[in-house]
Amino acid sequence: MKFITIIPARYASTRFPGKPLAMLGGKPVIQHVYEQAVSVLPEAYVATDDQRIFDCVQAFGGQAVMTRSDHKSGTDRIQEAVEHIGTDADVIINIQGDEPFVDASQLKTLMQLFDDPATQIATLGKPFDTMEAVQNPNSPKIVCDLHGFALYFSRSVIPFVRDAQPSTISHQPSPLPFPYLKHLGLYAYRREVLREVTQLPQSPLEKAESLEQLRWLQNGYRIRVGITHVETVGIDTPEDLERAKQFLKKRR
Repeated sequence: MKFITIIPARYASTRFPGKPLAMLGGKPVIQHVYEQAVSVLPEAYVATDDQRIFDCVQAFGGQAVMTRSDHKSGTDRIQEAVEHIGTDADVIINIQGDEPFVDASQLKTLMQLFDDPATQIATLGKPFDTMEAVQNPNSPKIVCDLHGFALYFSRSVIPFVRDAQPSTISHQPSPLPFPYLKHLGLYAYRREVLREVTQLPQSPLEKAESLEQLRWLQNGYRIRVGITHVETVGIDTPEDLERAKQFLKKRR
């Protein structure tokens, strides 16, 4: 089975314009992402709509593809890149361009999920550590069936545990009343499934939660969820970049 990685990266981020080119440990963020990708899968491309990002990738020796600027999601950008590349890969892995610490073990877990022919789309979940983190609407939660397929993704706390009791010991954190699972924004798609899902209109659940993967679920596609215990630091804001710099220092 053949895998390739495509990294969508745009310049015009609302919260942090130009973040793929922000410097982190002497390298632009997008270079960190690319190098992590090729450590597992040598064939990788950055899909961008900005000449500055394209030139940056080529300057450090990476492969880049120019795409349109009107895509509503990274998945749509990836599909256009697939068409430009003309790849015959069986599976396309999507690594966000703001994930400089994506781990090799996470990519390998994604790939292994396609050993099962029933896997159409794959993603990753990580167990939450605290209830405070579970309650953060910027960290989507996943509920899975007993076979490892996603039932639903939500910004709300799901499932609601009716009989959960708050801790009466103020100086100790409350134990989690359920093994809540945090969604990590790594995806992999069979090539024909990627083409199909990018032709779908937005679904009501997707619009309600602002989670693209709900469009796929609501249209009957199955998303298999792999488990990782590796924490990474994504970069959505300048404050995240500062946290990433501290994270990098600790790793060195």
